Amino acid sequence: MGLLATLSKPAERLLVSLPIWQLALLGFAAFLVLCVAWNVVRQVLLKDKNAPPEVWSWFPVLGNTIWYGMDPFDFFFTCKEKYGDVFTFILLGRRVTVCLGTKGNEFILNGKLKDVNAEEIYTGLTTPVFGEGVVYDCPNSKLMEQKKFVKFGLTMEAFQSYVDLISSETRSFVEKGKVFQAHSGKIDIVPTMAELTIYTASRSLQGPEVRAKFDSTFADLYHDLDMGFSPINFMLSWAPLPHNRKRDIAQKKMTDTYMEIIKQRRDAGGKREKGDEDMIWNLMGCTYKDGTPVPDREVAHMMIALLMAGQHSSSSTSSWILLRLATRPDIQEDLLEEQKRVLGEDLPPLTYENLQKLTLNAQVVKETLRLHAPIHSILRKVKSPMTIVANTPTTTKTYQIPTTHTLLSAPGVTSRESEFFPDPMTWEPHRWDEGHPLAYTRMGMDKEEFEDYGYGMISKGASSPYLPFGAGRHRCIGEQFAYVQLGAVLATIVRLVKLRQIEGKELVPTDYSSLFSRPMAPAVVEFEKREKA
Repeated sequence: MGLLATLSKPAERLLVSLPIWQLALLGFAAFLVLCVAWNVVRQVLLKDKNAPPEVWSWFPVLGNTIWYGMDPFDFFFTCKEKYGDVFTFILLGRRVTVCLGTKGNEFILNGKLKDVNAEEIYTGLTTPVFGEGVVYDCPNSKLMEQKKFVKFGLTMEAFQSYVDLISSETRSFVEKGKVFQAHSGKIDIVPTMAELTIYTASRSLQGPEVRAKFDSTFADLYHDLDMGFSPINFMLSWAPLPHNRKRDIAQKKMTDTYMEIIKQRRDAGGKREKGDEDMIWNLMGCTYKDGTPVPDREVAHMMIALLMAGQHSSSSTSSWILLRLATRPDIQEDLLEEQKRVLGEDLPPLTYENLQKLTLNAQVVKETLRLHAPIHSILRKVKSPMTIVANTPTTTKTYQIPTTHTLLSAPGVTSRESEFFPDPMTWEPHRWDEGHPLAYTRMGMDKEEFEDYGYGMISKGASSPYLPFGAGRHRCIGEQFAYVQLGAVLATIVRLVKLRQIEGKELVPTDYSSLFSRPMAPAVVEFEKREKA
């Protein structure tokens, strides 16, 4: 003790002489060292042998967040090579177990309600944006009823009217909008397609009143509301941050706007004019199973959810379509020739029926979604302990997943694997041609299963390596609308402009900083308007 006391006195004198800021820095460094030491001990000595292997990390809480956030697919494939199809990583203090491959997709996306839960994961993020009582802010049974209401608004009859509306909006945007004013020039694809798809989604799904408001302040409100999807809001959606204050103001104003439209329609007798097929009319006439009409405020909140869902995926995917086409002038000309060959040299107005005949047009959309699905990760909360058999690099193991974990499915991984798609990182729409050398190698071998989760029979689909819209009870019900919107926008733009990648420029990387992945801005290409027939 005497020796220790003797040694400690100089250290004590040194500490006393240090400024407060240096003492604080020293204390923080000591705390950091202790945290790292504890994290190492936890991973080496305290690991559960029955749990999935954990991706190594030095820092607690932060864990593997930065690597995953910068490039999730690099993270997934690197970890798969080292640990196999199932592994756990730390995401902002949360233990996330990733289950890859078609079996992993099936395990999570078709999991039973008693085992997995989506509402607890997403409600903190989505409720402040969409509003109360809809989507993840209600029991799953009520959500299934809401999806049924929306699905009945996405009928074949509605699609037939939507194609003309979407095509007209696109033509007007190119011919009369500010972006394409000159005969040729350069455009930044990402904001261009974000603007166009908000017009097409609002006009087709939501009616002329909503579309008209996007010429004024509604677009600004949408942007402020969209910022509510910042990844930080998975943890801090309640925090009084500047972007959250703007989100809340925008949410109220957009809700009030929809409520005003609904009130005007009801005051006019609630009678729709011939040809009115928008979703507001559809939801205004819906009733829950218990006999309660859908409240107008919930109609308004569902319209916000629909608008954002209809815009986000199509904005990102249409941007990637045009960026990819700019690298392939041959595909652009093939698309135009297909329209002339199938529809006629005079290029008649697009209809839902003749859009279905454009095979290559559909394949461009499908191939782009294969490589650039808007959502790279799908999360579920584990509600009861689960067992999974997984492939590792050397053998097969059985793992126990506790209720303290979150599950993550990454369908985009299987769509990038050579096991299913030869030369998977090559964007080639013709790979969907029958007999093409790069064709999906298990085409026709998937077992199609259907189930009714409360809103009609849908394909469970999780056995397929191609799942850009998810699978199971939470499969995106707007899938068919997305194909219609993307197909109509593509077919119309191909008629009007030619795109070229700027010489010496490479394809932009993917921006994963948002909840919805998209091309990294700026993403500039050259355009030239085609001569009118």
